Amino acid sequence: MTTDLQTSTVNVETPPMHDQLEFFIEQARKAGPIRTAVVHPVDHNSLMGAIEAAEQGLIEPLLVGPEHKIRAAAEVENIDLTPYQIISTEHSHMAAERACDLIRQAEADALMKGSLGTSELLSAVVHKTKGIRTERRLSHVFVFDVPNYHKPLVITDAAINVVPDLMVKRDIVQNAIDFCQSLGNAQPKVAILAAVEKVKPTMQSTLDAAALCKMADREQIKGGILDGPLAFDNAISLQAALDKHIKSPVSGDADILLAPDLEAANMIAKQLIYLADAKSAGIAVGARVPIILTSRAEGTLGRLASCALASHMVKHSKGVS
Repeated sequence: MTTDLQTSTVNVETPPMHDQLEFFIEQARKAGPIRTAVVHPVDHNSLMGAIEAAEQGLIEPLLVGPEHKIRAAAEVENIDLTPYQIISTEHSHMAAERACDLIRQAEADALMKGSLGTSELLSAVVHKTKGIRTERRLSHVFVFDVPNYHKPLVITDAAINVVPDLMVKRDIVQNAIDFCQSLGNAQPKVAILAAVEKVKPTMQSTLDAAALCKMADREQIKGGILDGPLAFDNAISLQAALDKHIKSPVSGDADILLAPDLEAANMIAKQLIYLADAKSAGIAVGARVPIILTSRAEGTLGRLASCALASHMVKHSKGVS
């Protein structure tokens, strides 16, 4: 079965079912590496993640951080750093600032989080004068390969915006739509989640869902097909929607799930991983470049796939087929 996220203007291949993340990795490998500023890679996971992605041909890493710490971590892991450029800084905060400098100077195409807090990295990203922010709010997208779902599924925002208001949700949705378009889906379907399918004055999530759909009608949100409020069951299952007499172009075929808040999105994401055996990858979007924000608990597939997703965004922004 061909999935919406694979009906690309540049790729005619169809990914094997449930090898979707591997498909994105292979396509990114074929497209060539992107120059990536790896911020403060001074421990096992962050350094190995960057080196593995480099060896797979996904990124060309610029290792930004205290050189003595980077070399010490490499020595422990018996890693030869000769092929890679090190940009030395005094500490992690300076590493984040220097990495943003590299983006502004067009010397790097993406950022990758190393051994520093997400908030520390993002503080540098959103700095008013030295950062790489845009007019949009930053948000996070998770891409899931779920065994009993027929195509890749994006969930947002499970990592950055805790309790987004309507206008932040607008940015989150637009970021997710633009992201899906970079993967080849020209018009992704967005399910705006709530606990119920009807607009309830006492439930803010349903009011926001209705407003977002009307914003899409008025082209305040572009490029996607939106519907909501939808409960999780009738967003994912067409039969559940039919049983509740819901007529929706999104039900049973959603590409993007917009959760009402970070807690809901995070719980859905982790339930899919630990109870549904889903494979996942994710990046932060909405800045000038994609930001690879892998967890310390992330496995090799997730790290490589996250780099691949960033590669698709970079190549798409440059019009590279």
